Amino acid sequence: MNINIGIETDKRKEIAGGLARVLADTYTLYLKTHNYHWNVTGPMFQTLHLMFETHYNELALAVDLIAERIRALGFPAPGTYGQFMALSAVKEESEIPKAQEMICKAVEAHETVARTARQAFKAPESVGDQPTCDLLTQRMQFHEKTAWMLRSLLE
Repeated sequence: MNINIGIETDKRKEIAGGLARVLADTYTLYLKTHNYHWNVTGPMFQTLHLMFETHYNELALAVDLIAERIRALGFPAPGTYGQFMALSAVKEESEIPKAQEMICKAVEAHETVARTARQAFKAPESVGDQPTCDLLTQRMQFHEKTAWMLRSLLE
């Protein structure tokens, strides 16, 4: 059945492509954050362990919302590690960093997702796709606030 939501197919495809990159960044950050939660050590253990848990729980909810928006636009959502690796600007960890470095790398990753979301915002904004704009605005707010809070731990 054809999709007739007031956005042309080529624009929906462009929007879905931007959302796919946000989804890949978000999922990769979810994995990174979960890894940090499991493996953090040192004097800040309790604080970081709980903070990372809060973050990965929020990210787990976000990936579902992003993927469902891609589906609502009429396109398949990426869902494999290979697809995420190809699409994501957030890089995986090859080793377990020390707690302070985890914080720095988490800040960088949250800022990366915020930039990806900001870039993806242009296409839906240009065609009045308010649901996607709203979703991306919420994602940017979360990642920018989280980056600020993490940076505050470094002062």
